[in-house]
Amino acid sequence: MSLEILWFCLIAILWLGYLFLEGFDFGVGMLLPILGRNETDRRVLINTIGPVWDGNEVWLLVAGGATFAAFPGWYASLFSGMYLPLVLVLLALIGRGVAFEYRGKVDSPRWRRTWDLVIMIGSWVAPLGVGLLLTTSVLGLPLDAHGNRVGSAFVSVSWETLVGALAVAAFSLLHGAAFLALKTAGDIRERARLFAARFAPVALVPIVGLLLLVQIRQGEWWTLVPLAIAGVAGLLAWRMLVLDRDGAAFVALGVALAGTVITMFGALYPDVLPSTLDPAYSLTVSGAASSPYTLKVMTWVAAFGTPAVLVYQGWTYWVFRKRISARQIPPVHTP
Repeated sequence: MSLEILWFCLIAILWLGYLFLEGFDFGVGMLLPILGRNETDRRVLINTIGPVWDGNEVWLLVAGGATFAAFPGWYASLFSGMYLPLVLVLLALIGRGVAFEYRGKVDSPRWRRTWDLVIMIGSWVAPLGVGLLLTTSVLGLPLDAHGNRVGSAFVSVSWETLVGALAVAAFSLLHGAAFLALKTAGDIRERARLFAARFAPVALVPIVGLLLLVQIRQGEWWTLVPLAIAGVAGLLAWRMLVLDRDGAAFVALGVALAGTVITMFGALYPDVLPSTLDPAYSLTVSGAASSPYTLKVMTWVAAFGTPAVLVYQGWTYWVFRKRISARQIPPVHTP
């Protein structure tokens, strides 16, 4: 396997890790006004992701950084072509981070409601934008011979890419509910499980639509395998939620996500960004890659750095593995 292909696969894995880990904390933010019936409930929801949400965002930074270093042509054309939508994603992520830190600084219901609204809006805008980005990368942009976008700043917004945006947002909402069923106890856990079980069929519709769209447009015969795995795993997750097996449901959702990412990146290869104007203008793995020396240095750095990051993040999840309930939330205290 060449280093270009290796890094194409590694970037796909980074996006998989980001969607899996950040997906459920996006979902928790989306569910804040739905499952958080009072301040204590909302604090339980936020505390489930409080120790890990910022670590989850590292996967996005690494995915973007790896794309910049390994495939600068891909990074330049995609990120500049979707500049304004990505600015909205960035603002949403910044707003969420600030809200998590500031909502408890003032003992005022109005203050907390304001920051809760920021969390909810940011938790919706970010996955919608990420879904738009990934779907656009697979289905393509109107690129000219120089790799520049032709058209308006929102030319990436179409019914096809909106299906992808809805698919990522729907998965995040379902994933967040499944995570809360796994991470909480008492009445909140039961409400989260019931929501996930009832919402699962709705969430699967845009996901299946995205997979079929990608398969019909650009899929290969072998991408039918991960597509089928994703579909079966999604149905299994739904069944496990109905049977109150939250751990199995959470794992099944991870398998469904893996099948989805493999299908999309498998259909994309050997391109990294197709041109909808002329296939000859499409950016390919070999054409958009950095020099062999750069990829070699990146591979050595990743070989030593990645295990350390994985061990640290795994240790964090292990330390904060116990369920949280409303009984464990102390009274509001203003520093």
